[in-house]
Amino acid sequence: MSHRGRGLLAATITVAALAALAACSPGATNDSGEANDTVTLVTHDSWSVPDEVIAAFEEESGYRLEVVPSGDAGALTNKLVLTKGNPLGDAVYGIDNTFATRAVDEGVLAEHVPADLPASAEQYRLEGAAGDQLTPVDWGDVCVNADDRWFAAHDLAPPRTLDDLLDPAYEGLLVTPGASSSSPGFAFLLATIGKYGVDGWQDYWTRLLDNGAKIVSDWSEAYEVDFTAGGGGGDRPLVVSYHSSPPFTIPEGERRPTTSALLETCFRQVEYAGVLEGAANPEGAKALVDFMVGETFQEALPENMYVVPVDDTVDLPPLWEKWARPAPHPITVPAEEIAEHRSEWIRAWSDVTAR
Repeated sequence: MSHRGRGLLAATITVAALAALAACSPGATNDSGEANDTVTLVTHDSWSVPDEVIAAFEEESGYRLEVVPSGDAGALTNKLVLTKGNPLGDAVYGIDNTFATRAVDEGVLAEHVPADLPASAEQYRLEGAAGDQLTPVDWGDVCVNADDRWFAAHDLAPPRTLDDLLDPAYEGLLVTPGASSSSPGFAFLLATIGKYGVDGWQDYWTRLLDNGAKIVSDWSEAYEVDFTAGGGGGDRPLVVSYHSSPPFTIPEGERRPTTSALLETCFRQVEYAGVLEGAANPEGAKALVDFMVGETFQEALPENMYVVPVDDTVDLPPLWEKWARPAPHPITVPAEEIAEHRSEWIRAWSDVTAR
C-alpha cells in the first residue's frame, strides 16, 4: 500500500456479518470462559508498524498483539458503532478528530487516560468525556498537493489558497476524494467550511465543480491514479493529500521532492487510540494504548505511518524539516460542531456534488 491510504471507500457491511466477525475475534474469551493473553487492535488499513516495535510491546506487556484492519477512519468508526456491545477487538487506533465525537456519543469506548501521556499531547486532547476515552497518538495536515514539475513544464505558477483553486487558470486540474467516502475527503470539506463558513461553503463547492474539480471515491484513487505525480499516469496535477506527502516524491539520487503541499489549504487531522467498551481484554487494551504514547511507538510513526508523533521530543526525519513542514495556521472546525452537523454537511455536500 502507498504511503497514505487513508481514503479507502467505507465498505457496506451488515450488522450480522460484523457481529459474526466479532464473535471469532482473537480478543474473545476461550472455551473455558477465561480471557486469553491476546490483545486485539482494530485499526485502519494504513497500519504499518515494524515487527520489532510489535515485539517490544509483546515483551513489555506479556500480551500477543493481533491486528484487525477495518478501512479508513470513517469506515472504522462505522464498524465500531455497528458492533457496539460485541466489539471487534479490545482497543482501537485510527479514529480521527473528524469522527471522534461520533464514537464517543455512540458509547463504543471505555474510559482510559495513560498515566505517562506526553506533555505535548495535551494540546490534542478532546474536551469533556471524549478526552477521557480517546488518547491522541499522532497528527498530520490534510492539504492540497501540487505536482511542481507539471506546473514548471506548463509555465504556470501553482495555486496557493482555496480561492486560487477557483481561478480559470486551474480549470480541470484538481482531484479530491469524496467527503462521504473518505477521511481526507471529509477533512477537505471541513477546510472549506472552516474557511467560508456555514453560509458560504456550498457556493464554494459549486464554483469548484464549475472549474472542473474531479471527485473520486478514496485517497488511493485520487493520488495513485489521477494525480500526475502519483505514478499512475494521471492528468490532474493538484490532489488532496497530506503535508507529509512531498518527501516521498523525491526521485532516487535527487535531493528535492517533485511535489509540494499548499499550506494555506490545510485541515489538521489528529488520530486517537482508545479502549473498546465490552473488550474481552481491557487490561491488554490499556497496556497497548499506553505503549502507543511511549517512546518506542512514537519514534516509529514518522517513517512507517507518515504522521507526526504527539510527543514533540521525538526527532522527525531530516527531510521532513525541509520538505514536510506543517501548516503554520491550519484551518479548524470545533469538534462539537463537527459532531452536531456532520450528517447535515455530508448530505448537503452530496446534493451539491450530485449534479
